[in-house]
Amino acid sequence: MGLGGCIILIAAGAILTFATDWEVESANLDVIGVILMAVGFIGVATFTSIAKRRRVVVPPSTPVVDEKPNHRTYE
Repeated sequence: MGLGGCIILIAAGAILTFATDWEVESANLDVIGVILMAVGFIGVATFTSIAKRRRVVVPPSTPVVDEKPNHRTYE
């Protein structure tokens, strides 16, 4: 699940929790909305920590030296 999927989960959970007043016999929509928002926030945190790890650039331990001879031929 990417960042977009996590944001969709957060939005859907917020809509179920705060914007609806539906009554369902077998489920509490407020709890379902809070669960969806929590999963979305956990996903965003996981995604950003993985993305930070991918962006780390480690410089090489030894310098790169080009050892090609610099011969020029004149014709």
